[in-house]
Amino acid sequence: MAKYEGGCLCGAVRYKAEVEPVNERVCHCRICQRAIGAAFNARLLFRIDDVTIEGPVATIHSTPDLKRGFCPACGTTLFSRRDSRGILGVTSGSLDDPSLFKPDMHFWTASKQPWLILDDGLPQYEGAPPA
Repeated sequence: MAKYEGGCLCGAVRYKAEVEPVNERVCHCRICQRAIGAAFNARLLFRIDDVTIEGPVATIHSTPDLKRGFCPACGTTLFSRRDSRGILGVTSGSLDDPSLFKPDMHFWTASKQPWLILDDGLPQYEGAPPA
């Protein structure tokens, strides 16, 4: 079994990664909120070549440099992909075992929903995370 495995709601798309993520973060920007349909995007960032995806995937550019991938059958958002940096962010909710997600920071907290209280002790950044 792969270290990280997951997929969409209907099972048509599956992915796996055998390596540790580059980082695990929670984005609170408005673009992620709209794309995910929730208050934030909790994601695990991998190098593109470290993730194997099987099944049909549809994509849409949410910014000129960022593509979002989703299942064309059930609509589950599975990842965001930035080819210019060679990275792919897998949504934590699409993991078979979402308890594997261990966030290391929150960013774009200036767009955080006002009812969401962040008291987990993780670093918070009002804008983009440090490079």
